[in-house]
Amino acid sequence: MLLTKKSEYALLSLIAIAKSDEPKNVDVLSKDLNISKSFLAKIMQNLAKYELVVSQRGVNGGFTLKKSWESITILEIVEAAEEKMPTVFECAPSLQSCPNQKAMSCTIWPLLNNLQFKVNDFLSKLTLKDIA
Repeated sequence: MLLTKKSEYALLSLIAIAKSDEPKNVDVLSKDLNISKSFLAKIMQNLAKYELVVSQRGVNGGFTLKKSWESITILEIVEAAEEKMPTVFECAPSLQSCPNQKAMSCTIWPLLNNLQFKVNDFLSKLTLKDIA
């Protein structure tokens, strides 16, 4: 699942907002990035809910970053866009939560779990500024 269109559009939108000197509204972002306005509006609501952006009403309103782009991690953005932690594989996060009770004999779970840890670590160290 790791990165879907939601994550991609959230990243592109936040980069555009971070590089702007004034708030960016959904209409402008939608046109500039060629993204469905209704889909983008839902993504922006999630980003606001997770406190990555602030919505300002009015004629000159729009979205601005709630904190500096150096402190917003890609992991935070993906989690906000997807409304859950990103996963590399569709498997239980721990041996104890394995739905088929075969985790102790699963030969690939340790590898996949290690990969998930490395992806989370990488995304938590990479910031919005790093990719902009």
